[in-house]
Amino acid sequence: MREVTLSAERPSAPIPILVYHAVTDRPGPDLATWSVTPARFREHLDCLRDLGRTPLTVSGFAAAITGHRELPEHPVVVSFDDGYADFVRAAEEMAARGVVSTLYVTTGPLVGSPTVGIPSAPMLTAEQIASLEALGVEIGAHSHHHHHIDVAPRSVALDEIRRPKAILEDLLGHPVASYAYPYGTYRVAVRQQVRAAGYTSACAVRNAFSSVADDPLSLARLAVRGFTTTATVREWLQGRGAPIARDRELLRTKVYRVRLWAAAGAARQQARGR
Repeated sequence: MREVTLSAERPSAPIPILVYHAVTDRPGPDLATWSVTPARFREHLDCLRDLGRTPLTVSGFAAAITGHRELPEHPVVVSFDDGYADFVRAAEEMAARGVVSTLYVTTGPLVGSPTVGIPSAPMLTAEQIASLEALGVEIGAHSHHHHHIDVAPRSVALDEIRRPKAILEDLLGHPVASYAYPYGTYRVAVRQQVRAAGYTSACAVRNAFSSVADDPLSLARLAVRGFTTTATVREWLQGRGAPIARDRELLRTKVYRVRLWAAAGAARQQARGR
């Protein structure tokens, strides 16, 4: 392992990894919170360019923080979750500006399987996904059914981790190295399952900056949503406006998980009582 050159970022410097979901002028009611307009997205890309940020894919960033490549000056990562069809237009906008990105695909829609917890909207086809790499897009896995693997039985979690990898590797003809946890959270056991499946990087959300000290299998991201202003994104791209992720899990994440476990247990009890 060779030494990483940190030419512009101190070891504790904030590094923004942005996560988007949809880019559309006409989102459905359940997608509106998770979408930005194409005009707003172009503003974000212009901010990225004006502030001199150097785009990396998630795998590229993970390679840098683990010492396998040099970290460029002022890095930024642009990622997308789920795999909505409007990503094609977003990818073209990024390619026109030389911005590489990582798209995490929920593979159920590719084979007609149902998904849970993600808003209904047109999804990318297998043919579209296969063509995106030419636009500088890294393809990663984002589960198959989009189950909340943080609280799911082990067998379900393993399937949600392994099956999308196999589907995407068959489609693309090469290894898929990165994973995004559905709903952005994970238990230690889930992270270990992701590592064992052969992924070398994985993204959570955490609404915090990443850094060179971040765990490559639980990279922190900043969620860009419908109400996120361009001024906020500009502030993030300047390394301000959010904390740097720490190793310790936030209390609110632990509370959120306990509530999910309770809800899942209640649902199972109700099902047994029918």
